[in-house]
Amino acid sequence: MKIIPLHTSQKSIIKKAIQQNREAQQSIFDEFSPKMLGVCRQYVKDNHHAEELMLSGFLKVFTHLHKFKHEGSFEGWIRRIMVNTCLSYLRKKNPIRTTDEEYVYNDHATESLENTSVEDIQKLIDQLPEGYKVVFNLYAIEGFKHAEIAEELGITVSTSKSQLFKARKWLQENYRKMNQIRSNDGK
Repeated sequence: MKIIPLHTSQKSIIKKAIQQNREAQQSIFDEFSPKMLGVCRQYVKDNHHAEELMLSGFLKVFTHLHKFKHEGSFEGWIRRIMVNTCLSYLRKKNPIRTTDEEYVYNDHATESLENTSVEDIQKLIDQLPEGYKVVFNLYAIEGFKHAEIAEELGITVSTSKSQLFKARKWLQENYRKMNQIRSNDGK
């Protein structure tokens, strides 16, 4: 059995894509577009806008592909471009506002997520106030540190931490409410 080294193959495809080889570019797009659409969807509710942002992000990927230094993962590099594309879109649409709204939180243990669909979780995240949502996504999904979030959004580290705390509380409370509604509907 012959083992084909994946990194060599990926480097070759990247090199061809830099040289404007359409098949190589299509190969990269086909491999990463489903995941990157998911990334864009985390920041934008509307599927059509998320798809437009993903396509815009891939245009940036192919425009700047020569800058990829093969340090770290290629997927991570593309993902970062997608996140930055989404953040730029959100800034242009409306400046990202953090909020001081307080949500009442009942400190009961959160129910298990085992019986919750991905769609339901996404709906809850979509309903977050924009500032909460952006900080939550950057921290919980993208793995940014609070200092990176603060720099990226032009806010303080303490504001980033506060927005994340409030987002988590909001999600927990609304998750509980969603389950209460379901259990009442089932009676």
